[in-house]
Amino acid sequence: MLFSEIKNNYCRLHSFAGPGSLSLIADLKGTIAFCLGLILTLVSCSSLNKNLMVNTMADIDYGMEVRYQQLDNDIRIAYSDSGSGAQTILFIHGLASYIPAWKKNIAGLDDYRCIAIDLPGYGKSSKGNYPVSMAFFAGVIKEFCDKMNLKNVVLAGHSMGGQIAVSTALQYPDLVEKLILVAPAGFETFNKGQRQWFRDVMTVDGVRLTTVEQIRVNYAYNFYNMPADAAFMIDDRIAIRSASDFTDYCYHVTQGVKAMVDFPVFDYLKTLRLPVLVLFGENDNLIPNRFLNGGRTEKYASKGAEQIQNCRLIMIPHAGHFVQFEKAAEVNGEIRRFLQG
Repeated sequence: MLFSEIKNNYCRLHSFAGPGSLSLIADLKGTIAFCLGLILTLVSCSSLNKNLMVNTMADIDYGMEVRYQQLDNDIRIAYSDSGSGAQTILFIHGLASYIPAWKKNIAGLDDYRCIAIDLPGYGKSSKGNYPVSMAFFAGVIKEFCDKMNLKNVVLAGHSMGGQIAVSTALQYPDLVEKLILVAPAGFETFNKGQRQWFRDVMTVDGVRLTTVEQIRVNYAYNFYNMPADAAFMIDDRIAIRSASDFTDYCYHVTQGVKAMVDFPVFDYLKTLRLPVLVLFGENDNLIPNRFLNGGRTEKYASKGAEQIQNCRLIMIPHAGHFVQFEKAAEVNGEIRRFLQG
């Protein structure tokens, strides 16, 4: 099935089935051999839960306590809350992702109060016909913080979550003390035609009908060398295909892509006045989009970081788009130095 998809160039329609990505456009040349190797590797390291089925996405076991905060407009936010300290880090996941994407960072930074949320439409949070946009997500973050009585928060965002964190800091500057941007979307720019391409190629069925084989490949593509302990992400993504709210989730993935391209934040980075830490894996396969732009990740990371007045850019070697999981110790160390400094 995978090879027939590649032959028909169908893989581009599935480019957003993995977490936190604006691109997974495979070159046809050499892709068959590459994908076969990935599949064989992933099959060998996948966990025993690969046949799990769930009734709703709320049934997924996060391996941590999950709480809920009710917001206005019937939005209920799932979140984890652990650690303690004077500073609070609020973790925002990327496209098609969820709270457990941050579990190594939450565990490694337990001398801070670490709160991670499922965005509306994702994971255990409510799903509905929301007016999804960067402004919508920023408003959700603001209302969540107000309900939780959180002030002067440190926002940590991965990929799409990074763009949401920037949008929140721009819209509510008094709420945010510092920003931690992990492989953030928004540093890579797209012209009008490229942005329309994203809107056109992104469909609910394209996400919903992603095969198990392609799911495995998509997740592997988020890493430089996918660790065995990341296999739960694949298992969970496969399991939620049976969930009653899975189609709603697929809809929100498509709307997340449109939200990103509808409000590019690059030109606003120069207006940020707070301290910002930017972390990228040197071997990020998703930034830049190699089909539309290409080049080395560092070029785009530097271009974005240079727009920010008070910014520290860290490029982590032998790490991909999911750098906070793949190189958690290094990322946690940089976060700690940033917050202490």
